Amino acid sequence: MRATRALQRPCPGKRVDPLYGQVYRQLYEKHWWWRSREAAILDVLRNILPDGGFGSILDVGCGDGLFFDQLSQFGEVEGIEFSADLLDPNGPHRKRIRVAPFDAQFQPGKSYGLITMLDVLEHLAEPVAALQHALTLLAPAGKIAITVPAFNLIWTTHDDLNHHLARYTKRSFRRISDQAGMRVEVMRYWYQWPFAVKMLVRAVEKITRAQPSNPRIPPAWLNRTLYFVSRAEQKLFTPLPAPFGSTLLVVGNNSRHR
Repeated sequence: MRATRALQRPCPGKRVDPLYGQVYRQLYEKHWWWRSREAAILDVLRNILPDGGFGSILDVGCGDGLFFDQLSQFGEVEGIEFSADLLDPNGPHRKRIRVAPFDAQFQPGKSYGLITMLDVLEHLAEPVAALQHALTLLAPAGKIAITVPAFNLIWTTHDDLNHHLARYTKRSFRRISDQAGMRVEVMRYWYQWPFAVKMLVRAVEKITRAQPSNPRIPPAWLNRTLYFVSRAEQKLFTPLPAPFGSTLLVVGNNSRHR
């Protein structure tokens, strides 16, 4: 399907619409899904934080560094982003963001205590190679935190719009992590209630042959409600892992570092 023009998720080999960065910033800063995902990721990082912090942190696919301010509480943050169109040349974090593909040619000359790959691997034709490279950049006790969309069963036009190549289950991600040499420490599904909604959306799209449309920020009252529902669900299912969800969280390390 043809994606509408204003919002196209960056993907290697594709030029990103210049309007994407502005639209994405608005969504990231205000939309309930991005807000609740950030809060949940911060919870995870606090739980795995070593004494003294992570030291150096690399945010892969960092866009304009919108997560940098929060990540900086855990260490010194830098990022790599494929598309320069997502970056504000005068942005506060521009000097700490390298514009380049994330592949073997990216050799920063240092190792990292934490690498984040948040909704990145689903865009890559060779996710194993990208994960392998990330693992080579980890310090011996370093961690890698990953999120990816889950279950092809709930594939919608939103995935087409964002140029997703895959949605993952625990089993399919385990195959990738095993091939890459990653030892999984945490693997759990997030966003159980959106899973049911996406099932309905998929069914409606099949009938109506709907075209992709840009996500929008709901009215303030609904946006707040969905945020709190999502956060309550995340806290509920952390001790009681659910067998499904629309997002998969994975935390791991380099299996060669023992």
